[in-house]
Amino acid sequence: MSLKANNDAIERIETFVIQIPRDTPYLGPLRAGEAVNRAGYVVRRGNRTIYPVTDRSLLLRITTRDGITGWGETYGIVAPGAVRELIADVVAPILEGHDPTAPAAIHDELYDLMRVRGYFGGFWLDALAAVDIALWDILGKRLGVPVSTLLGGRRHDTIPAYVSGLPAATLPERCDLARHWIAQGFPAVKFAAVVADDGAEAEIAALRRALGEGPRIMADLHWKNTAPEAIRLIRRMEPHGLTFAEAPCAPEDIEGVALVARSVGVPVALGEELRTAHEWLPRFERRCMGIAQPEMGRTGITEFARIGSLCDAFHVAVAPHATIGVGVFLAASLQVASTLSRTTWHEYQHSVFDRGRAFVTGDMDCRAGHWTVPTGAGLGVEPTEAVLAHALP
Repeated sequence: MSLKANNDAIERIETFVIQIPRDTPYLGPLRAGEAVNRAGYVVRRGNRTIYPVTDRSLLLRITTRDGITGWGETYGIVAPGAVRELIADVVAPILEGHDPTAPAAIHDELYDLMRVRGYFGGFWLDALAAVDIALWDILGKRLGVPVSTLLGGRRHDTIPAYVSGLPAATLPERCDLARHWIAQGFPAVKFAAVVADDGAEAEIAALRRALGEGPRIMADLHWKNTAPEAIRLIRRMEPHGLTFAEAPCAPEDIEGVALVARSVGVPVALGEELRTAHEWLPRFERRCMGIAQPEMGRTGITEFARIGSLCDAFHVAVAPHATIGVGVFLAASLQVASTLSRTTWHEYQHSVFDRGRAFVTGDMDCRAGHWTVPTGAGLGVEPTEAVLAHALP
């Protein structure tokens, strides 16, 4: 099929804020001193970070004049209306009538629009991530190939998965949940220090006793430590077989994270909050991490692939982050991760994905310790009517 300019054009861009109830809040039951405010948010005392008590995401649909539909999704946990308004007020009027067949060029064009206003991160880049994913989806569908083919081809048809989160109220219950997942064939679990009530060291010690010597254990430290605190804590956790330490201290403390990475005997993993290769580069240069965790819901496909190239250049492993979503940016993440030579793991948010199996079409799956990368054209998935029924007005 010809790709001449103006053969097709973007006709319509629509957004959908999806809100899905949860029985148990993300990261587990509320702790002492935590309460849900009138907007439906809770601030976790362990890391002073705000979360909704529902699952929320923002879906985006781009339709072309030829009738091709591309789907995107972005991080919509907090204030999704901000992203929705940016798309409606700025992005849609710019892109309507635009040739949709050059997603990377379009991403850079949109990035340039707001640079001088200081918007080289945050909600503006979240909006661009959703648009970028949808445009790559359109291009793949137009050519009848997966996004992975557009990026040069797959190195992996399946990707090792680690189980992320043990959202139970007590440490014995979290140990039981970890044993359950290991029995299902998953080789690794990651716990959240923010809800490790007796501290991260006690948490990993109990998990190691429960699981034995074989399974791997990762720890998400949720940015809550200073660099010296993180170094002391990680060193105490290492004898329990810690596989990696994620987000040991504040993301803006680049020198502190670099000090941690130089001072401990396990890889530091980081990056879920970083949106562009520009943000990643100084952290690569200072050797802040041994494992990169780009989050597709914040980066989009174009920046994710660029970050992957930096991982190759700096000899850093890739273990993509997977946040709350309905499955669209998860499929995009698997598509790109399947093309990268240094992909070692992909996060499996079971409390999110397992509820959402009915929310997307396609053959994307996670079982027995491995993700199956979707095989259809474009992203290989589309939202179902079941998830669109959860769209807010």
